Amino acid sequence: MSNLKPKSQFRLLAQKRFGPFFATQLAGAFNDSFLKQLVILLVTFHTAQYTTLSTGLVTNMAAGLFILPFVLFSAFAGQLADRYDKSLVIRSVKAVEVVIMLAVSFGFYAKSLPTLLACIFAMGCHSAFFGPVKYSLLPRVLHQDELTGGNGLLEMGTFLSILGGTLVAGLMVASTTDPLMLSIAVTGVALTGLVSSLFIPPTGEAAPELKIRFSMVKDTLATLKLAQDEGKGVWTSLLAISWFWFMGAVLLSQIPALGKDVLRGDTSVVTVMLAVFSIGVAIGSLLCESLSEHKVEIGLVPIGSIGLTLFCADLGLASLQFANMTTLAPTATGLGWGEFMAATGSWRVLADITLIGLFGGLFIVPLYAYVQLNTHAQRQSRVISANNILNALFMVVAAGMAAGLLAAGLSVPQLILVCAGLNTLATVYLYLTMPGIFERFVVWVVEHKTKLLKR
Repeated sequence: MSNLKPKSQFRLLAQKRFGPFFATQLAGAFNDSFLKQLVILLVTFHTAQYTTLSTGLVTNMAAGLFILPFVLFSAFAGQLADRYDKSLVIRSVKAVEVVIMLAVSFGFYAKSLPTLLACIFAMGCHSAFFGPVKYSLLPRVLHQDELTGGNGLLEMGTFLSILGGTLVAGLMVASTTDPLMLSIAVTGVALTGLVSSLFIPPTGEAAPELKIRFSMVKDTLATLKLAQDEGKGVWTSLLAISWFWFMGAVLLSQIPALGKDVLRGDTSVVTVMLAVFSIGVAIGSLLCESLSEHKVEIGLVPIGSIGLTLFCADLGLASLQFANMTTLAPTATGLGWGEFMAATGSWRVLADITLIGLFGGLFIVPLYAYVQLNTHAQRQSRVISANNILNALFMVVAAGMAAGLLAAGLSVPQLILVCAGLNTLATVYLYLTMPGIFERFVVWVVEHKTKLLKR
């Protein structure tokens, strides 16, 4: 390794080993979000043309169908990604995505909700097969001092692409429901991803002797056991990553209700809240490289977790305070984003949501880099598959917990306060079970305090 100071992570975007893969990931994340939001909005605003089912039921069905493949097929996907060249797997998955978008086009023309829901399930399968390749490719193409920066770029791109897909879907449905235009949009994004994947260099086969088998239950349990056997630090990291998605599932699912029922806003307020959260995650993810000084630094993880707790708690309290204001008169359609921003307490709410995202980025990026660095190359994809399985299970539990607590009478702000309390317990668990994390946290704080004092 050179003694020169490593350059910015953004240089990776112009390099063939990372740039085409990054573009492929952006297109895939965008299309996942774009398709789901298109279906939800079409059913919401053109219900009679598609179904007699309620919008809420369709929304939950879409979410469930998208996440189910992660439980069913992640173990098999991990085997494929370890056995075969990752660039080949990526191109195969992207080619299937184009076929799925052609089926989506039929669903738009026929106004067939079953077809569109089946395609959402198929896109969940697409993502389940892409996920193990996505994170296991990085340690094969990046140097150790680039892992944190590369993961930061990946998380930034993922969250901003998801946000972009959601926003563009809203703009499209507001301007047209022409099946041809919708079909061109989703198919065009899929083709973009396929074309960019053609430029991803070969990575070689990580485990050429691996025998592929398919047994959902047996292989899923075996994959989780393999991840456990990789070491306590890796397994705890996977649980911590899944905890982040637990928190994210609860908080993001409550933003529409928080914006509408608690903060008295219209759809533009909800959009602003989603946007600042995604921007916060992007900023936090990108900060990891400079804060870690180009190392894989798990000492940042406790900082992220503490920030999540503090700003979740403050968001709950700020929302309660905003809801109890008597000077703000409710309107028939809700406050527009301009009116909301002018209201007392609105900036505090948005700052809390942004900082939850930022500290979430500081929490999750070092964990992904740690897993990649401490997992054997022949098993990396299967370990990432175990992570995807755990993520899906944690998100299902999160949805059930949120639904149960809300049904029991808790308000949305109170539910957010519960999340802050649970995250405190998760932070303590992380300190007690992950080797070296507390020591690295103390060392990082002392080193950076010393540098600040010298300045």
